[in-house]
Amino acid sequence: MSVFDPPAARRDALRTDLYQLTMAAAYHRAGLTHTATFELFTRRLRPARRGYWIAAGLEQALDYLEGLRFRGEDIDFLRRLPAFEGADHEDFFARLAALRFEGEVWAVPEGTPVFPWEPLLRVSAPALQAQIVETYLLSLINFQTLIASKAARVAQATRGKPFVDFGTRRAHGPEAAELAARAAYVGGAVGTSNVEAARRLGLPAYGTFAHSWVMSFDDEDEAFRRYAEAFPQNTTLLIDTYDTVAAARRIVERDLPCQAVRLDSGDLAALSREVRRILDEGGRSEVKIVASSDLNEDKIDAMERAGCAVDIYGVGTELVTSKDWPALGGVYKLVEQRGPDGGVRYPIKLSSSKRSWPGRKQVYRRSQGALYAGDLIALADEEGHPGAPLLEKVLEGGRRLRPSPPLPEVRERCLAEVARLPEGVRNLAEPAEYPVVRSEALVALAERAYEELRHDAR
Repeated sequence: MSVFDPPAARRDALRTDLYQLTMAAAYHRAGLTHTATFELFTRRLRPARRGYWIAAGLEQALDYLEGLRFRGEDIDFLRRLPAFEGADHEDFFARLAALRFEGEVWAVPEGTPVFPWEPLLRVSAPALQAQIVETYLLSLINFQTLIASKAARVAQATRGKPFVDFGTRRAHGPEAAELAARAAYVGGAVGTSNVEAARRLGLPAYGTFAHSWVMSFDDEDEAFRRYAEAFPQNTTLLIDTYDTVAAARRIVERDLPCQAVRLDSGDLAALSREVRRILDEGGRSEVKIVASSDLNEDKIDAMERAGCAVDIYGVGTELVTSKDWPALGGVYKLVEQRGPDGGVRYPIKLSSSKRSWPGRKQVYRRSQGALYAGDLIALADEEGHPGAPLLEKVLEGGRRLRPSPPLPEVRERCLAEVARLPEGVRNLAEPAEYPVVRSEALVALAERAYEELRHDAR
């Protein structure tokens, strides 16, 4: 089973933390029937060099919610767990067997820049259902948002030049590699080396060959010719196995067929300029130069500043693991409870470093000319705020309200939206802080909830 399977084929029920299911069993035993609203958001931008996040992963999140089922073998496994010993949970297991997600979801469209405390996703559903889905939603959206954000930084560093996801071999497992390929494409990559991701998602697939191909022959030129014979319309020659500059000269002197050459070691900026000179002077100006070798946005930015002659970048490990900051830290917090009688309760968490903000929220984004000027986090039922609301209702009664947009459209949205951020916020090294404020009504609600909690505690 793959995370990219359609909802009807999903088998995700046990892809969760045990405590989600024990809490759900306790909800059931306690007879709690209220509707719970949870919001998924980040508390901070980490590391400090990040100026924004790129929302990603919504399509797979909706697939999961639409396809959530507990099958007989899932429930039989839960029965055998020690956690469910000592009490009769058969009514709960029967409820799981009949469970279908019935809630509604509001979300920021994929490819949208977002900032701390802004909900990427808002889930309202019967408390038991809203609780069970926490782990899967966090895992999926945290990871894709993290990688899409990294990819957006790479896209900025390349200054419009294409880059390809080359990270499958260094990802944290095969499925992580496929999700990373998707998220990287959302963030600006033109394609991936991952064939399964290309098949599942309709992404452009790219590839060259490894040093082992060259080393399989006694003569480097023979390796080049043999590969070109097999792929005459799609030959990229890896030319740094022995001597990069000498290989470039022989391509010209012996008229070796290729559409591109790839540099994978050494001073890539200097080598690219020398290889470009050799190719151009030899009448091979049509040959493109591809660069790889543990690249990230900082190295690419430095190469571009140095006037490199690279046409295409291949970015692997640093992209698919977000090596400088490999975890997003998004959270999923309860912000509202609505009882069967219509009564509303606003839970609030008071931990000094993890305080929460109660109430269903909407985010309004203001523009000033062609650029975005700031965001307002407000209560969802407030009216009259300037700016465009970011969260849209995407699921109602457990079913999508419309199909997910095609990935190329999501990618174009991301590129366009990032371009509308103030230049300082897009800085790679020391980004400026994007203005985000809370509405007076939201602040007042939080203060009221805080005072009520203190009163109850006394």
